[in-house]
Amino acid sequence: MNDLSQGTQLLLALFVPGLLVVLFTRITFNKWVALVITIALFTASVIAGYTREWIHYIVDAASMTIGFWYATRMMKKQNSQDETTLSK
Repeated sequence: MNDLSQGTQLLLALFVPGLLVVLFTRITFNKWVALVITIALFTASVIAGYTREWIHYIVDAASMTIGFWYATRMMKKQNSQDETTLSK
């Protein structure tokens, strides 16, 4: 990641973690498992040395929080639609 500019790294940190939480929620059907997998991936990237600045950690955490919120909302919406379909 050293080849990328600071702005590009922040832009990726803003979107990728949140999108991963949503993607893993769709795959695992469990928002908690998705969050743990995403945190594990980003912990591995920190240990490997791809992320070195605190601003990236803060932006990653904010993005994961927003992704978790959206995944929760998405799952609630899907569950309510499933209940409506079953009651018909």
